[in-house]
Amino acid sequence: MLKDLDARILRIYQSDPDIQMAQLASKAGTTPAVLSRRLARLRQNGQIVAKEAIINWQILGYKVEVSLRITLDKTHHSAFDNFMSEARKIEEVIEIQTFLGKVDVRLLLIAKDMDDYQKVYRERILRLPHLLEIEPLMHIARVQNKEVLPI
Repeated sequence: MLKDLDARILRIYQSDPDIQMAQLASKAGTTPAVLSRRLARLRQNGQIVAKEAIINWQILGYKVEVSLRITLDKTHHSAFDNFMSEARKIEEVIEIQTFLGKVDVRLLLIAKDMDDYQKVYRERILRLPHLLEIEPLMHIARVQNKEVLPI
């Protein structure tokens, strides 16, 4: 459970990760020394993982986004591990999620255009080991994209 001060720090920090530490301390209602110790503890505990740059890959020319819902043939004892090892090698796959249920894995794939997508799909995706079923879902619009936690 987060202490009130930690929650205030995280709330401010996640909305403005480039904020000056003195300004963050002031907004959170604490001193820079206390803030420094709290941030160090939040990082040490794994509550703050990283400060990262989010790159707009659409501007870089990737116009197609496809979510591939994959069911694996799990009759082979290392099917999952083999699949994951090979899927990680596909540069156009920018996210991999695993699930319990009928769908085992979701790959988020980006491509420059439909021709590029078809090439990656045919030459790389369909050659992944232990595929049983693939359901491609073509991305149309991002209705909400929220990285901010409700702290």
